[in-house]
Amino acid sequence: MKKMTIIASAVLLLLVACGKKEKAYDATGTFEATEVTVSAKATGELKTFTVSEGQTLESGAQVGRIDTYQLEMQRQQLESQRNQLAASKRQLSSNRTATNRQQLDLNKQLSSIQQQIANAKRERQRYAELVKDGAVPRKQLDDIDNQIKVLNRQLEATRDQIGSNNAALAEQGKGLGAQMDGIDSQVAGIAAQQRQLDDQIANAEIVAPQAGTVLEKYVEQGEYVTTGKPLFKMADVETMYIRAYVTSAQLQRIKVGQACKVFADYGDGQKKEYAGTVTWISSRSEFTPKTILTDDERADLVYAVKVAIQNDGYVKIGMYGEVKF
Repeated sequence: MKKMTIIASAVLLLLVACGKKEKAYDATGTFEATEVTVSAKATGELKTFTVSEGQTLESGAQVGRIDTYQLEMQRQQLESQRNQLAASKRQLSSNRTATNRQQLDLNKQLSSIQQQIANAKRERQRYAELVKDGAVPRKQLDDIDNQIKVLNRQLEATRDQIGSNNAALAEQGKGLGAQMDGIDSQVAGIAAQQRQLDDQIANAEIVAPQAGTVLEKYVEQGEYVTTGKPLFKMADVETMYIRAYVTSAQLQRIKVGQACKVFADYGDGQKKEYAGTVTWISSRSEFTPKTILTDDERADLVYAVKVAIQNDGYVKIGMYGEVKF
């Protein structure tokens, strides 16, 4: 009888000890990663698309291209227009240069006539003295006078031509300036359109926005896609997060940056431990999700926390896990 009493006492103590045993975790949740859905930035046929599910991509890696033939044709047409405008501008500049050269020639001609008149007047003065002394006939002096008159008429005609040219140049300068400004405005407009087309052509390149693994593929090469159509989904699975829920009582001993233990649950008691770091704590409470067990199962309101781990390739998105703070 005494032996039975001892055994019953031992069993009772074991049950009490088991009832007071601390749980191996403080919260549970599921693993997730930062997922990015890559969408088309242009419209057209998917000429190339080399994405496959499970593929690991580097940040900036080109994985496809949307047809840009029409865009490139538009850009070539704009480039042709731009070259034509440049040629017109060169022609206007050439015309202005020719007019300025003509004016310069007239000024040189005017100076030459003035010099001839000055020389003729000196020659007349010398011949006038010779005629006075009777050394030469009067006719030679008259010939010099006639020459001076002709030169004076040429001088006046050249001055009139220069004046007319100056007026014409002034008007031409105004019109030429307006034409030049108009051409410059057209060139600027074409350049803006070319930049837009260049941007659209660049958007036809499909690139990975970050390093990660392709999770899902939504289209195939040769399909017609429109701007905004999802092409594939990828995620950085090297840095994973477990989203768990804690009560307000637990919250007072948890802070961002805190180290903790994370256990990946493979089922049948199979678990693997990882070093975790609390990266986010929700500032707003919510009702306990039905699939989540907290340290206090009677709590109605809980707070979400995210704990980051470095994945060794075994943790998968959606897998259940446990957190020990």
